[in-house]
Amino acid sequence: MARPRTFDEAGALDAAMRVFWANGYEATSTHDLCVATGLGRSSIYNTFQSKHELYRRALAHYIDTMTTRQLTLLDDAERSPLERLRALFADVVQQEVEVRRGGRSLGCLVVNATVEQSGRDPEAAGMLERDLARRLAALRTVLAAGQRSGEVTSQQDPEALARFVTAVIGGIRVSGQGGAEPASLESIAQTALAALVA
Repeated sequence: MARPRTFDEAGALDAAMRVFWANGYEATSTHDLCVATGLGRSSIYNTFQSKHELYRRALAHYIDTMTTRQLTLLDDAERSPLERLRALFADVVQQEVEVRRGGRSLGCLVVNATVEQSGRDPEAAGMLERDLARRLAALRTVLAAGQRSGEVTSQQDPEALARFVTAVIGGIRVSGQGGAEPASLESIAQTALAALVA
């Protein structure tokens, strides 16, 4: 009879996610995961089967947490479309401040995974593509509503604007990783918002 697990699997997954977020997939060793989770090597492999499966689950956990957070802001019917976009950019900048260590932020695990894994790992690439599609759809809806209400005055197609906003958010994440100060990140966000109402 198998022994019951005596650890918090969700907590271990969250700890592993933070290691992958900070180091990337390739640079994260099993030892790093053991230290972060407090689990032995055999417990990690018995629970998560492999480093790749643990990474897949950690990435899924991150995507679910962060995309839910963004979609909640974009779906907020109490705010106008432009206010939702402002709230989204403010939240992204705040996240970069919250995960700042030693003058640099951790950026975004989705952005990091896109750069590191999307060309090498078909499973991760599929997860990232599905996540992007969800975020683009929500942005398209808000941007189209903003155009109808007159708040978003850019005449660009909502799809193009959604991709622009997504690229700016990715740029904010990378800039934070590069050590840009919060005021600089805020300036990027304000410039993007100005482009939507120009």
